[in-house]
Amino acid sequence: MRIRASAAVVTGALALTALAVPVAQADDVSGDTKISNVVVNGGKPVVVGAAAAKNVTVTFTATDDSGIDWAQLILFHGPNIDKADSGAVANSSDGRAKCTKVDAQTSKCTSTFTLEPQYNLINKVAGTWKVWAVAAAKDGDYVQKDNAKSFGVQRLSKLTTSAKPKPVKKGKTVTVTGKLSRANWDSGKYSGYSGQAVQLQFRKKGTTTYKTLKTVKTNSTGALKTTTKATVEGYYRFIFVGNTTTPPVNAAGDLVRVTK
Repeated sequence: MRIRASAAVVTGALALTALAVPVAQADDVSGDTKISNVVVNGGKPVVVGAAAAKNVTVTFTATDDSGIDWAQLILFHGPNIDKADSGAVANSSDGRAKCTKVDAQTSKCTSTFTLEPQYNLINKVAGTWKVWAVAAAKDGDYVQKDNAKSFGVQRLSKLTTSAKPKPVKKGKTVTVTGKLSRANWDSGKYSGYSGQAVQLQFRKKGTTTYKTLKTVKTNSTGALKTTTKATVEGYYRFIFVGNTTTPPVNAAGDLVRVTK
């Protein structure tokens, strides 16, 4: 097994196992060792708020006809692990993965990572991250994968809705305002999300289904403002469908009573 260390990723807990990590490069296989069934965060995007750290669990399967000796993962953002964006690397808190033998050839493995704003998360690295993986077999075979799995890391979003006046006469104008904001990992606070399409929806009181009335764009501060005609009593809300960097979010419905 060719064993060298990649200086770009030998940090923190990984430094303790640097001598057992192959150099980062394109996928490399020696023998019949395999890594499969990589699942990050239960298959859901990793959504991180403005300041609090987020723990992320990754599970995977490693196989070889001689059995698995050890395995290790690294999470990163960038074209490859040697060209990862500055600081956008997460090493597992336990160094090597914790692998449990299933049978003579197969092990089920788990690693836990921490993603934290202003540590390994800044705004520009929201989006698609990758899993670098290596598994070594007891007979000296190994596999290294530069991208064993891609997954999303998103900035937590928030959305508000306020509809006025309350009550309103039937046929008169209802003004609906709100704000779309998302975690700013650079500042540790929440900032308005500008230029985003947001849907205004309405649900008649006593029913369970919202219907979209129109689409509105947020202004430079993330604020929303639009009008609609009152017909029946019900709830107004804004919803944002999300994108690769920001998860979807629904505002709570705001009840407006309609009078004659």
